[in-house]
Amino acid sequence: MIKKILLVVGLLACWAAHAQLNITVTGGQTAPQPIAVVPFQNGPGVTFDVAQIVQDDLASSGLFKALPRSDMLEKPSTPEQVNYRNWQVLGVNDIVIGQETASGDGVAVRFYLLDTFGQKQLLGYDMPVVPVGQLRYVAHRIADLVYQKLTGIPGYFDTQIAYVEASGLGMHRNFKLVVADWDGKFPHVIASSNEPILSVAWSPDRKRLAFVGYHNNRSAVYVDTLATGTLREVTSVAGVNGSPAWSPDGRSLAVTLTTSGANTNIYIVDVATGQRRQLTHDSGINAEPAWSPDGQTIAFVSDRGGNPQIYTMPAGGGAATRVTFEGVQNQRPAYSPNGKLLAMADVQGGLQRIAIMPATGGPLKILTSGPVDESPSFAPNSNVLIYEKRTASGTELATVSIDGHVNQILRGSTNVQEPAWSP
Repeated sequence: MIKKILLVVGLLACWAAHAQLNITVTGGQTAPQPIAVVPFQNGPGVTFDVAQIVQDDLASSGLFKALPRSDMLEKPSTPEQVNYRNWQVLGVNDIVIGQETASGDGVAVRFYLLDTFGQKQLLGYDMPVVPVGQLRYVAHRIADLVYQKLTGIPGYFDTQIAYVEASGLGMHRNFKLVVADWDGKFPHVIASSNEPILSVAWSPDRKRLAFVGYHNNRSAVYVDTLATGTLREVTSVAGVNGSPAWSPDGRSLAVTLTTSGANTNIYIVDVATGQRRQLTHDSGINAEPAWSPDGQTIAFVSDRGGNPQIYTMPAGGGAATRVTFEGVQNQRPAYSPNGKLLAMADVQGGLQRIAIMPATGGPLKILTSGPVDESPSFAPNSNVLIYEKRTASGTELATVSIDGHVNQILRGSTNVQEPAWSP
């Protein structure tokens, strides 16, 4: 049975202390760019270290190498205080400086991004005044702005991930649906069950989660409204209820259902009314739908050609077109938010690895090493993927950039799987 969890801040703080994930950059072919994030000057009564979170975000991307604070020759908080020569001799390309000041019932943060060799200011912002408890998200937003300025790509630090955490064995098996910051920090348990939780999917407005749960060994697709904790069953036909995917307008879910016979087909279900429309009618297995960002196309997996491969078809119905031709199998399709790429789990040479291809078709690009990688989900900037990596000791979450150059492992104390990156 799916059990709702009451989110109490005090209890969450204790639980999060031993359950959050930790990031390890495991490899890459891109030399990280030297940067320094100087401790922000704190005003009276302000102790929160915004700069440390900014530094951790940038370093964890694998694209930046942060200068240790102990190696800094000075710690300025305004551009006028900067001695650029000090940073040039340390080989630091850019520095982030700033101040935190108490303002009413909150804290005001001002920061600057400076080019040390060009001796010029690249960014300067006064962030909105927020309560102390929200300064972590201000730090994530600062990291997003710095990341975008220096790479030309939007940042992804002010986002969240959802995933399933599994623990125990046999009768004591337990599954938790968890929402956390993108880096695995501050996890919140949304639902718990002694039966599997699968196929987690964020709504486009980031306010709801769809997932597959079980009750007495019977599957159902549920939608959880995060702000209220309301859990609603959307479909529970006899047989398979699986792999929900949100439409871009958030009104419908594409799902895998068995409504007659032994084969599964793709259906479109109205989330408000439960009304459903059958999309595929093939005699083979049709499953794992993914909705394109423009709402015009559904990608899905079918074995109509013999082995599971990815096909696309109009979201309103029509003929299906096969788009994958490499590999023994290709499954779990996922569109990039910009609509340009399609990710999948590709099987060839005895390995299952994460691959991408142009959304309209084309050659595959293998991004990961396997041996069993699955469940890819794009970051909002379309430049990074999170996925599930199976190892001899269990499962863990990992990320990879779309050029394959930056790889990370998000390690936790228990098995984590079925990741989904928020909009």
